[in-house]
Amino acid sequence: MREDILVNDRAAAISEQLIEKFEMIYDPEIGLDIYNLGLLYEVDLDENGHCKVVITFTSMGCGCMATVPGELVAALKEIKEIEDVTVETVWSPGWKVTRISRFGRISLGISPK
Repeated sequence: MREDILVNDRAAAISEQLIEKFEMIYDPEIGLDIYNLGLLYEVDLDENGHCKVVITFTSMGCGCMATVPGELVAALKEIKEIEDVTVETVWSPGWKVTRISRFGRISLGISPK
């Protein structure tokens, strides 16, 4: 899991499955998945199988704001350890281009750092 995402121990234990699901959900305007785009801030999985995901978007007018949370809930519920999902959108700290992963930068033709 990326170092810039706050993840508790239960979520860390299934991080490969989580990443696989995150990489399937795209921002259609940018053409990059939410994981490599850096939209994820926190993933918390409790002992009852409730997963809370804290995300942001590239801007307040981001067209995927209406679709990404629902896609995220549906995708994560496919993981056997997850019973329920809550998606919380935050605007602070604000998203910055520097949150895009090296892979994402290469995919978008941005100089990797």
